[in-house]
Amino acid sequence: MHDDRTLVEARLKRVLDERIRPAVYPESVPLTVEVWHAPGEPVPVAEGLAAPVEPIEVGARWGAPWGTSWFRVTGTVPEAWAGRTVEALLDLGFDENMPGFQCEGLVYRPDGSPVKGLNPRNQWVRIGSPAAGGERVELRIEAASNPVILDYHPFLPTRLGDKETAGSAPQYRLERMDLAVFDETVWQLVLDLEVLGELMAELPLDSGRRREILRAVERALDEVDLQDVNGTAAAARARLTDVLAAPAVASAHRISAVGHAHIDSAWLWPLRETVRKVARTTSNMTALLEDEPEFVFAMSQAQQWAWVKEHRPEVWERVKEAVAGGRFVPAGGMWVESDTNMPGSEAMARQFVHGKRFFLDEFGIENDEAWLPDTFGFAAGLPQIIKAAGSKWLLTQKISWSQTNSFPHHTFLWEGIDGTRIFTHFPPVDTYNCSMKGSEIAHAARNFKDKGVARHSLAPTGWGDGGGGTTREMVAKAARLRNLEGSATVEWDAPEAFFRKAEEEYPHPPVWVGELYLELHRATLTSQARTKQGNRRSEHLLKEAELWAATAAVRAGSAYPYEDLDRIWKTVLLHQFHDILPGSSIAWVHREARATYERIAGELTGIIEAAQRALAGEGALPLVFNGAPHTRDGIPAGGAGTPAAAAEVSRTPRPGGGFVLDNGLLRVEIDARGLVVSAYDIEADRETVAPGRAANLLQLHPDFPNMWDAWDVDAFYRNTVVDLVDAEQVAPGADGGSVRVVRSFGASRVVQVLSLLPGERRLEIDTEADWHETEKFLKLAFPLDVHAERYASETQFGHFHRPTHTNTSWEAAKFEACNHRFVHLEEPGWGVALVNDSTYGHDVTRTVREADSGTTTTVRVSLLRAPRFPDPETDQGVHRFRHALVPGAAIGDAVREGWRINLPERRLTGAREVAPLVTVAEDTVVVTAVKLADDGSGDVVVRFHESRGGRTTATLTAGFEAAAVTATDLLERPLADAAAPRLEGDRVTLRLRPFELVTLRWKRRG
Repeated sequence: MHDDRTLVEARLKRVLDERIRPAVYPESVPLTVEVWHAPGEPVPVAEGLAAPVEPIEVGARWGAPWGTSWFRVTGTVPEAWAGRTVEALLDLGFDENMPGFQCEGLVYRPDGSPVKGLNPRNQWVRIGSPAAGGERVELRIEAASNPVILDYHPFLPTRLGDKETAGSAPQYRLERMDLAVFDETVWQLVLDLEVLGELMAELPLDSGRRREILRAVERALDEVDLQDVNGTAAAARARLTDVLAAPAVASAHRISAVGHAHIDSAWLWPLRETVRKVARTTSNMTALLEDEPEFVFAMSQAQQWAWVKEHRPEVWERVKEAVAGGRFVPAGGMWVESDTNMPGSEAMARQFVHGKRFFLDEFGIENDEAWLPDTFGFAAGLPQIIKAAGSKWLLTQKISWSQTNSFPHHTFLWEGIDGTRIFTHFPPVDTYNCSMKGSEIAHAARNFKDKGVARHSLAPTGWGDGGGGTTREMVAKAARLRNLEGSATVEWDAPEAFFRKAEEEYPHPPVWVGELYLELHRATLTSQARTKQGNRRSEHLLKEAELWAATAAVRAGSAYPYEDLDRIWKTVLLHQFHDILPGSSIAWVHREARATYERIAGELTGIIEAAQRALAGEGALPLVFNGAPHTRDGIPAGGAGTPAAAAEVSRTPRPGGGFVLDNGLLRVEIDARGLVVSAYDIEADRETVAPGRAANLLQLHPDFPNMWDAWDVDAFYRNTVVDLVDAEQVAPGADGGSVRVVRSFGASRVVQVLSLLPGERRLEIDTEADWHETEKFLKLAFPLDVHAERYASETQFGHFHRPTHTNTSWEAAKFEACNHRFVHLEEPGWGVALVNDSTYGHDVTRTVREADSGTTTTVRVSLLRAPRFPDPETDQGVHRFRHALVPGAAIGDAVREGWRINLPERRLTGAREVAPLVTVAEDTVVVTAVKLADDGSGDVVVRFHESRGGRTTATLTAGFEAAAVTATDLLERPLADAAAPRLEGDRVTLRLRPFELVTLRWKRRG
């Protein structure tokens, strides 16, 4: 037989595009359109419905950036259409290639009840099936004119990302507002041909199945009368029946499709717009569930559910009904799909506490899965947090974006720093916006790395990022792919159903140990420094607020601020969303975040000060409150006492310029350039700074990645560097143990104060940068005389090690990584820590010196970037960072100093010292939370972990009369399989594994 494959395939494309798809709506009449443009921010639904409207014609421009327009469309179903299916076609000016990234709408009935959302791939509203001739039609559309930020030429700087700079030019043209007859037979023919055409394209050229499909498609096209598609569609479909009925082979890959709309809680739109995006999508999905009995839809992020409940009660009622039906599924058990690299220990735990509790309180549903398809890598401490929250599975997609190394598994056990293992799945479809295309389904089957031992994967199906969800076309395609020869099989499932099948099929998957590092988006550890500082500050203020409020409640009878702390925690958790905390959102988002963090800081400071005043009483006794988890200057952790007298630090001129600081423990030389050329550990008789090098060195790199400006830093940035060694001033600081250094470069200015404190083996570096560079990367370098093949980096509830070498491509790819409060390097018997109060990104490299063959290990802190997309003013302005170099530090010292720099002491006068509410005898044990139980019982909850990676005994003593103590999960529920801790008086003793996380709930007497 002659090969006419390309001829038939080209024929299929043209006939579909030019004849069959247009015939889905064979008849139409225009609707009358009127509009009211809201003058400012979105208004309540009732106000929008009642607003006066004026005529607008199809073809007219509408919608200032970030504006809201309320359209009123009216018409009458022609008598001749009686008994037929009629739909309204409402095209606001959509580009079908941008679902979720441009204008959108939510359709209401005149009484305010929601109908469904409008999106670029979802422009129809069913009027009647069958319709009544002469029926009067009236619909209202709340239309959002969200501007296109990420356009066909991506990453171009734009001022559209903030309403304050976006201007008022109309963004869209009204394209179509019609009533139309919907021909379901033609629509079904379109789906038949799309599924078969897409499958055919994925089959081998010499496949018999491919040729069978080709011939069937040809016969179907022969049946189509191009002048009467509607009259011949049924006959064309009949020609495809057999080829669509051929069952899949027994060994076919199995796909669990999960209806999905990954909605970024903020990204290229502000938080307030996400509230409406969620309402549109949930309206769409509840409507689709009513029409499609096999469809299942899952939505994560309890915050988004809470927004619907609070802001769109009319939509919430429909959501609750759908959840009760079992096919609208709360997923993930987290407050938002957060970043997992940068949130601190307690914050990461509270993501699960607040997320799971919301779904339990509202629906009685417990989530066993963590659902994080789009998060930019996963910290090594996460598995035990998932387990401690009562969950056991993890789904993500993003690791498939890694640029260098292909992850070796799609289903595996992920082992965290304490040995906890979590059953984890990466969908091989490689998208969290699957649309049921044949290419996607075929890719999932081919790409699946666990063939031979498993054949089940998950496909999150629906338009996401900006929302929209699953469409009826996707559902129709899935129905055809349920059992189709040549294809993977497709079945709708809830996440829980998939994971149970996958675990049963693959009971002993391979193990991956340590972080799941994303080899992309490394710059998110640095972009938008103020957002990151706001997060870090808020986390530590919340720790203090809970600690001192709980202590005051128990000791002084003060009211515990349950509602305020709950609300503030949820606000902080929201801002840990994976496009807010990473700094990859538009200017509007970060402008609001800065204001929010300032407000939160004020509220929490008020709670702290009120509690401390209640504890201290009125008096003249000088007191220091220590909120850190270690005794400091003789003051116990979680207590307050009288400060000790300060010792002296000497500052003397250095020959050749600069100064020498000496406190008897460290001798630090700062040269005439303001650089640290020596940091000498006197007790250890050991130099910290590498020979011939200088620390506290600011370095400036060009920073123009190939794409994803705010997200990425590409390895070639290191090819060019300018050392900022010229100083305008190197002068004595305000006290006797400090030196002030001033530098200017480009349009920027940096002022540093280097301080040596009495009795402390720690050089503090306070950096204030007035930053006005563009597309530059600012680093702070510390070349250390340490031979180390690995270094420790703090993560949630512990730390883990990364290599300093680049033996393999996996190690080389980690040229920018995340740490929390410290980085630590050591040789046997001696180490160095670098601690910080607000930075996360860093790099560690090693070189061997020619002169003495010694090793120089350089730690560099990432301070500031200046990308222009999506926020063209990223990081412009004044920033302040605090770091400390700690020579002679063991890992325990690194832990302690990291807490110290983030929780500075608070001083006030009072009448009495304050004993801790709970004390821990062992310095190896770190308490991350002391609080009252969330249920209002008055029980005291203490969360702690082993911090050094070794075994230890933890002895906790309550500073109150304890009646009982219980080990709990993160939600403060008793652990069913845990032995009850033995309470001896007011004391509990436990054996802890390395990095083991424990939560104890203490019941008080009386």
